[in-house]
Amino acid sequence: MLTIYGPRDSAGQFCDGVSRRNFLKIGALGAAGLTLPQLLAAEAKAGIRKSHKSVILIYLVGGPPHQDMFDLKPHAPVEIAGPHRPIETNVPGIEICEHFPQMARMMDKFAVIRSLVDAQSGHDAFQCFTGRKPRDQAPLGGWAPFGSLVSKVQGPVHPATPPFVSLCYECTHGPYNEPGPGMLGISQSSFRPMGPTRADMELQGITYDRLTDRETLLSSMDRFRRAADASGKMEGLDAFTQQAMGILTSSQLAEALDLSREDPETVARYGTGDDVKRIDGNGAPRVPQSFLTARRLVEAGARVVTVNYSKWDWHGGSYNTIFNREREDFPIFDKAITALVDDLHQRGLDKDVSVLVWGEFGRTPKISKQVGRDHWPRVAMALLAGGGMPMGQVIGATDRLGGEAVSRPVTFSEVFSTLYRNLGINANTTTVRDAQGRPHYLVDQGALPIPELT
Repeated sequence: MLTIYGPRDSAGQFCDGVSRRNFLKIGALGAAGLTLPQLLAAEAKAGIRKSHKSVILIYLVGGPPHQDMFDLKPHAPVEIAGPHRPIETNVPGIEICEHFPQMARMMDKFAVIRSLVDAQSGHDAFQCFTGRKPRDQAPLGGWAPFGSLVSKVQGPVHPATPPFVSLCYECTHGPYNEPGPGMLGISQSSFRPMGPTRADMELQGITYDRLTDRETLLSSMDRFRRAADASGKMEGLDAFTQQAMGILTSSQLAEALDLSREDPETVARYGTGDDVKRIDGNGAPRVPQSFLTARRLVEAGARVVTVNYSKWDWHGGSYNTIFNREREDFPIFDKAITALVDDLHQRGLDKDVSVLVWGEFGRTPKISKQVGRDHWPRVAMALLAGGGMPMGQVIGATDRLGGEAVSRPVTFSEVFSTLYRNLGINANTTTVRDAQGRPHYLVDQGALPIPELT
């Protein structure tokens, strides 16, 4: 990673009080975290946000329990229903878990899919990020994730903001991690402020006053590239050179990542979390602030922002252990997701920004005393908001036990086709090429946008 320092002026600050001693860090896939000087302050103050469509994809690591969240079965036997009660929402006829009171008050801004089918059965994030099953026959290099495909097809909105930003924390269980760029190659990797590379490297001889010296800067970048290539950790750094130049001359992305610039009342609305402690060993930490950072990133020009959130694989303990975890996690998630969606509406972004929340599968209808609710790929749920989609509705239904879809089954590819449509991309006609030059469609053929969300 590289660090660039700038000297203080006589006052030590810009006129707006921002210190001139700021830094840039670039890590393994483009960057590992950054804070930049306001080199284009006048332009930033005069600028108007360019309207663009974006997606915030939130992955609930480990498989959320659909029948304890949005598809409760209160009249089922106790070993099916669980202890939570449904509550009415502000949309007549829609009920959700009692531990989501804030969401219930604004259910008209959400849509729930209760009949998500075709999930795989293992703990693997692959399908949630690509729409493809881990064992599907793949092109050379593997299937690319949604963010990489959007990056390839649409490119950046702003030269200083990568089109695809991942806020996903690294999980010790490898399959929980967001997959790499696959067949598209490293140039379409996500920009990862939370990435694993943390080693600093200063660009010697480069100061704030010399950033306009392109020849010296590129020479330093070239030395950095050779050192990185020698370590085997950064193949294809050339693909990031243009992006790095944009970052070096703009504070837009840095400001998006800096939550100290956000209104403290807004930060408090999202809630607090722990970015170090793993809730359950190998999952992701529970960090509600990631939702706020995602909103700031799409405002700064990102097209796709991905987030992994907490650990939802609670089986294996006693009956009370499982439901105590739900009583703990559900209200924190309720606070964070409603703050995000409310923010999007208040800022006039609800037509431009689509939000998707889901996990890799659902949970067994029957609660086992030994393992609680186990893996259940036959049906799962998804929560959506924004994107100009009709909200305040439930799509699909399950049987009386919450174990099978009995109406309107929806596939992962159909959900992604809907998100592509929201971005202005026809996923059934647009193709990208793999390393052998072979074209591939963005979703499984025949997977059309969900008509209820048009």
